[in-house]
Amino acid sequence: MDIELTASDGVSLSARVFAAKEPRGAVLIAGAMGVPQRFYEALAIWLAEQGFTVMTFDYRGMGLSRRGPLARLDATIATWAEQDAAAALNALADLEPEMPLTWLGHSLGGQIIPFVPNRARAAKIVTVATGSGYWRENAAPLRRKVWIFWWGAVPLATPLFGYFPGRMLGMVGDLPRGVVAQWRKWCLDRDYAVGAEGPEVAALYAGVTTPITSLSFTDDEMMSERNVASLHGFYRGAPKEMRRFAPRDLGVRRVGHFGFFRREMKEVLWQPHLVPELARAA
Repeated sequence: MDIELTASDGVSLSARVFAAKEPRGAVLIAGAMGVPQRFYEALAIWLAEQGFTVMTFDYRGMGLSRRGPLARLDATIATWAEQDAAAALNALADLEPEMPLTWLGHSLGGQIIPFVPNRARAAKIVTVATGSGYWRENAAPLRRKVWIFWWGAVPLATPLFGYFPGRMLGMVGDLPRGVVAQWRKWCLDRDYAVGAEGPEVAALYAGVTTPITSLSFTDDEMMSERNVASLHGFYRGAPKEMRRFAPRDLGVRRVGHFGFFRREMKEVLWQPHLVPELARAA
């Protein structure tokens, strides 16, 4: 079911609800940078069949929440968290008030939790392929070429177009100028958002106390093991379980940064590793 959310600043956002007939929990999927909510549809449908009401949403300026010229949009990653993700979290919690709610964050979706003011409405956090974006610690395939992105494409194309034209360049996707500027600032700092933004943001990360389970993959072409450990290390106040998988141990050829959400992963990852974490939220 397609629905419209309204953030506290009045901006309208697109979201979808995948309702379970007899719900035993709720799951909010917070997506990765530049990834539309439709990418998560296969998992959302399957989870609803397993008894979890699921909500997906598009951050402002992205996917179905892109309204008007992107060059006119004033938004940062913090805006996505403080306004958009917060609105989605409230909507799902209000929809299923008696159900334990899990925040399922993919990449960026697992990084922005500290900026979400109502994050305590989630009883459990599961991060997937989430780590620091610090460029010198990126996985080798990305590290060899990411400098072109940060010192070439972003600073040259963004002022020219008024936003980052990633779709045209075949990089990430179109992004609001404030989002890509903040992301660049974070990724050039060894301590990512904590280092780039200072003690106040360090305290936000440390202030998260919700239990976190991290699911990461040895063949992730973007996030290295060091990236994953670094980002989750900032969550000093939260109980954490770090689970890292090699494709060969799962009996698959590849998982990577995006493969967890492919339908064929339901037998090797969704059923044995994700569902137990959602059940633990209760």
